[in-house]
Amino acid sequence: MVRTTWRPLDGVVLFDKPLELSSNNALQKVRRLFQAEKAGHTGTLDPLASGLLPVCFGEATKFSMGLLEADKTYRTTIRLGQTTTTGDAEGEVIASRLVSVSEEQVREVLQRFCGAIQQLPPMHSALKHQGKPLYEYIRNGETVERALRDVFIHDLRMERLEENELDIVVRCSKGTYVRTLGEDIGLALGCGGHLIALRRTAIAHFNLEDAYSLPQLAAMDEQQRDAVMLPLDCMLQDFPALELDATELQRMAQGQRLGKNLGLPDGKIRLYSSGKFVGVGELLGTRLAPSRLLASVARSAAALKSEVIDLGY
Repeated sequence: MVRTTWRPLDGVVLFDKPLELSSNNALQKVRRLFQAEKAGHTGTLDPLASGLLPVCFGEATKFSMGLLEADKTYRTTIRLGQTTTTGDAEGEVIASRLVSVSEEQVREVLQRFCGAIQQLPPMHSALKHQGKPLYEYIRNGETVERALRDVFIHDLRMERLEENELDIVVRCSKGTYVRTLGEDIGLALGCGGHLIALRRTAIAHFNLEDAYSLPQLAAMDEQQRDAVMLPLDCMLQDFPALELDATELQRMAQGQRLGKNLGLPDGKIRLYSSGKFVGVGELLGTRLAPSRLLASVARSAAALKSEVIDLGY
């Protein structure tokens, strides 16, 4: 048996997750191809869903916060006329109705779901109640009370209506359950519906056409695979950027705050020094505090502090 030699890689790979793989299984396959010591992913996809899954290596796992609040875009197919126990093709059909809807009716219904809406999280989800995922309760035949969640649908349009199948594209906020959206659209059309296909095509500024499939990555040599990795700050492009001089960086690496009148709203700031990405700061008024810095920056500060102590200062 050949033992894997793990490498200390830092970067992001845009992966096109196939069907029937969990996000974690997909992550492990990509990690083994790159022989990366540490890896994580952003934006879980169910085994029945495919599409864009950013895989983070090494230090990149610390900076995925830029995608946590990001909008996501999906292309999905709803089978009209049938509702299931899970809201998708995995569940049992519990009701069937005749389908008689026009494109005009569909467009009118889709318009109702644009903007701010509320959703009831499905029992077949990983949302936790008292520390346990909801799907564990439903497996035991239990249903728990759930609060409605506020989400935002930025764009919702029909791509195809053919007999009892409806293809839609949705761009939505964090926390949106596309399965629930499909069920609610079917209900509003008067015939019910459930998802039979789901593909994520975008997260924030990342697009599926820039992602690589497992066969594509497997066909590359090590140098080619390393070349497709994106830099650490690629997930933070929506944050404003700030250049620090060497003294400011040293102070922040030691946990100190800086007085900065940047004229920016409170929030995360991308930090650079000598043109290189060094981490993320948190701006509150005119005070800039370190949020997450590269490990190499922290180590340099610790080594400098140790040197000063050894010299008796």
